[in-house]
Amino acid sequence: MDEKMVSLRINDIPVTVPAGTTVLEAARSAGFNIPSLCFLKDINEIGACRICVVEVKGAKSLVASCVYPVTEGMEVYTNTERVRKSRQLTLELILSNHRMDCLTCARNSHCELRQLASDLGIDAVRYASDNMYPQIEDSAPHLVRDNSKCVLCRRCTAVCRATQEVGVIGPNDRGFATHIGCAFDRDLNEVDCVSCGQCIVACPTGALSEKDDTGKVLAALNDPKKHVVVGPAPSVRVTLGECFGMPIGTNVEGKMVTALRRLGFDKVFDVDTAADFTIMEEGTEFLSRLNGGGKLPLITSCSPGWIRYMEQHAPEMMANVSSCKSPQQMFGSLVKTYYAETMGIDPDDIFVVSIMPCTAKKYEVRREEQRLPNGCMPVDVSLTTRELGRMITQAGLLFDHLPDGTFDEMLGISTGAAAIFGASGGVMEAALRTVVEQLTDGGMAPLEYKEVRGMEGVKEASYELPGRTVRVCVASGLHNVKLVLDGIRDGSMQYDFVEFMACPGGCINGGGQPIQHADVRNFTDIKALRAAALYKQDEDMEYRRSHKNPVVQTVYHAYLGEPGGHKAHELLHCTYIKQKRYRV
Repeated sequence: MDEKMVSLRINDIPVTVPAGTTVLEAARSAGFNIPSLCFLKDINEIGACRICVVEVKGAKSLVASCVYPVTEGMEVYTNTERVRKSRQLTLELILSNHRMDCLTCARNSHCELRQLASDLGIDAVRYASDNMYPQIEDSAPHLVRDNSKCVLCRRCTAVCRATQEVGVIGPNDRGFATHIGCAFDRDLNEVDCVSCGQCIVACPTGALSEKDDTGKVLAALNDPKKHVVVGPAPSVRVTLGECFGMPIGTNVEGKMVTALRRLGFDKVFDVDTAADFTIMEEGTEFLSRLNGGGKLPLITSCSPGWIRYMEQHAPEMMANVSSCKSPQQMFGSLVKTYYAETMGIDPDDIFVVSIMPCTAKKYEVRREEQRLPNGCMPVDVSLTTRELGRMITQAGLLFDHLPDGTFDEMLGISTGAAAIFGASGGVMEAALRTVVEQLTDGGMAPLEYKEVRGMEGVKEASYELPGRTVRVCVASGLHNVKLVLDGIRDGSMQYDFVEFMACPGGCINGGGQPIQHADVRNFTDIKALRAAALYKQDEDMEYRRSHKNPVVQTVYHAYLGEPGGHKAHELLHCTYIKQKRYRV
């Protein structure tokens, strides 16, 4: 059936758009940008901030364009004096309750509120308060909230409730006393927050930011007694460039490696290598369970946000979850055991830094269940992509002028299977590349499993293998994870292997990734662009299956023994614990 189209005029320009399109979207298609603040497409569509108001002929008052649908023959005006004055007054009133320490704010270079003030010509705030002071809540391991910079747009509460299914924050009190917080103003570490950081990347101002651990890393780099090792996650190489104005999806692996070396790290390894070890261990575990050695479906354990959600909301599924550590933790484990012993370095003198797309990794590095037999925690500090971007800028490195470098080979050779870990479905596809080849006795198995690719929230596929059908599922975003969990529980969804990622789209859309303006998020498929860069890297790599990685083969032969063996289990696996949803 042909899609119904609607014709209207915007600023006297004829426009034709599909029925159901909002005025804001229609104006964009005609080349007019309508400023907004609270609106995030498919997440927060409430028309509350009133920044996006426009005139519609025949309407009694200005209307919020982000939620107002177009109609046949409608006449819209986006830049009249009445509209401009309304937007300016509204913004002045928002600014009157905002602590404007812009020069020292973590979001000073990419604050949507500051950009709005510039775009709307605000050169003074007539109603500014003299009583603004920091309102800091920093109890969680990953996040700092300062409500003196909050504009009550509710984007954070919407993503926490609707996308992530957790809903641990919301508006408290009423009127001028309204503020965002947990129920009964409890600290964030006392409720069932999963540390995903999606609220941070949704926030338009500096009200929410990740805890900055760059000072700890700089201290280690300046300590002559410390041997400092760093490893970036798969997705970081296709997002870091955004911190320096490069197009979304630019692969900057070589420049990233050079930047890390020039920051002073003693070794620059690749967490992609550890992702290949994850596939070896997880694939072995899946094959064992498939042959009757454990509970099905096997559910992946790479995402610490999902793991924390499971421990709090679905502890009865614990037996289904893989015991494999995440690639971050496997990376640290190998550095402080295999690498330390090979190089004759005391593991206590090694300081491991991971560069992650994920704020939940800051929580994961603290988990005592991850501690190694030698007493060390695998990773000392986990930095987000944004934190690395700041370190590079503060060091005076001209990122786009840096030559391309290469990882140190000892733990720095990876495969295309590891590269695609950063996109939703990548872990599943990487596992299938190895598992299917093993199930077919080395027969030719496909290199690409495109059925599990894409940005859909839930993806399903079945594969006919010798002796049985293997049913798989991929879900990203905890709302979608819950839908699948509910289906597994009631028997309406039956799978053998499941990939869960806490963040929608996977690590490419993690809470630690570069923050993009709402105008970009609303009209650009950021996740698809970033994922495409990872799949392109996979296509161009020499090794595309994890078990073909020469580093992986060497380490198993010389140090770990067989995948899933005693030593591998001791170093690369962990346990989980049921956690209370509310703590005191």
